[in-house]
Amino acid sequence: MSSNKNCNSSYDVVVVGAGNAALCAAISAREEGCKVLVLEKGPIHKRGGNSFFTDGAIRFAYSDLNAIREVVTDISNEEATLIKMPPYSEMDYLCDLMRVTQGKSDPSLAKQLVSQSYETIVWMKNQGIKFILNYENQSFKKDGKHHFWGGLPVKTENQGVGLMEQLFTRAEELGIDIWYNSRATELAAENGIIIGIILEKNEEKIKLNTSGVILACGSFEANEQMRSQYIGEEWDNAIVRGTEYNTGDGISMAIDVGAQRNGQWSGCHSIGTDYNAPKVGDFTKPGDIFKKHSYPYSIMLNRDGKRFVDEGADFRNYTYAKYGREILKQPDHVAYQIYDTQVRPLLRKEYDLEEATFYQANSLEELVNLLPVNREEFLKTIKEYNASVQEGEYSPTEKDGKRTLGISPPKTNWALPIEKGPFYAFPVTCGITFSFGALKVNPMGEVLNSNEEPLNGLFAAGEMIGGIFYENYPGGSGLMSGSVFGKLAGKSAALYTQEQRSNAIRN
Repeated sequence: MSSNKNCNSSYDVVVVGAGNAALCAAISAREEGCKVLVLEKGPIHKRGGNSFFTDGAIRFAYSDLNAIREVVTDISNEEATLIKMPPYSEMDYLCDLMRVTQGKSDPSLAKQLVSQSYETIVWMKNQGIKFILNYENQSFKKDGKHHFWGGLPVKTENQGVGLMEQLFTRAEELGIDIWYNSRATELAAENGIIIGIILEKNEEKIKLNTSGVILACGSFEANEQMRSQYIGEEWDNAIVRGTEYNTGDGISMAIDVGAQRNGQWSGCHSIGTDYNAPKVGDFTKPGDIFKKHSYPYSIMLNRDGKRFVDEGADFRNYTYAKYGREILKQPDHVAYQIYDTQVRPLLRKEYDLEEATFYQANSLEELVNLLPVNREEFLKTIKEYNASVQEGEYSPTEKDGKRTLGISPPKTNWALPIEKGPFYAFPVTCGITFSFGALKVNPMGEVLNSNEEPLNGLFAAGEMIGGIFYENYPGGSGLMSGSVFGKLAGKSAALYTQEQRSNAIRN
């Protein structure tokens, strides 16, 4: 951390934020020869933004297992023979992105994200990021081999904690300055050109001169007033899954100097999370440990004893980011994931953690007596569901078409009767991850004004970019977007500042 005596220094590039997108941007700019400063609003022990809380799964396009081995370098030849890795092409990625966003994702941003994904993963590996196979959550063992599915076979070692530790290590190796407890409050501009940034550090107001500012300080999900204003009053009741410091500061600063808004301001990424999860991200318990993402093998009931979504509509990778809001709509913002002993061994590891809230009983009648729900309706719904389950082969490795008939909502895949005890109920509520409304940015990370022209000297990455995600998103795409556009914004800012310097010399 730089001392206050350096506060009047001039930097080529100042990056606001210290998560994955921000540090990718800082490293990228530094590689181009720039003097770079990172501003982190929080203290050092709460650094890392939302990225710190992720499970590290990151979605990118790849051709085959050999391409994966370029990134996950410790897969032995023997291990490779036991892996079935379907290809996940750029077209697969793009189609998934456009499908889950209902075709609303900005085509130019979507194509940039997809086309740059593999190159960026390799770049991250070269920066020292350690990647591993996502065996636990994205593969099933069948016929002695691990069958991967869902286009998300890779994650960072030690989840988001490991990702951020490695990024901070790399930033420090490159000589990037990082100031903590430093909240950016205002962009300084002259004639539409960014010339500096104003911040508050240790109760002191400081103005820094700089040619380029990269905003990568998240969206506004931790700002209760903005959540209520833009997404809806009921979102006051949502748990904030990540950092408490993502309060929309960067978005507001950019709009004040003429940046154009973009994206779905009424939408957000939200999930079903443990009912007793912390109200904001707890930095002492990182790693996305409170989520509850095995719901495709469950039925979910609200307090009135009613189902409200098709739990088996698709793989969790393509539904979890929208089902959180459906839980928020339920009475008291709670739902219960119900499992029996047939599927209990299939549940993800977060269900086995000591932090997991659950109820267990040997019969459904005993289970429902433990819950604050409408007992009669709860049992009636389960009975009707069980009677509606159709014959077919149950296969958790694929969309098996084992479905219900005659009930609404249906369960389209993975429908098994809830009939073999012991029985389990996991209460979940809604946790907001990030909001979709942000800034208009071009594919190179330049922030645009109302005339669709770049605001000279202003760049953005990560959750600051609006227009990629609408309603939903393919799992792992947020982390990939942060890395791709962070790297691009860093290079764009570096080239811009170098051009400014050359112009000043010539003049």
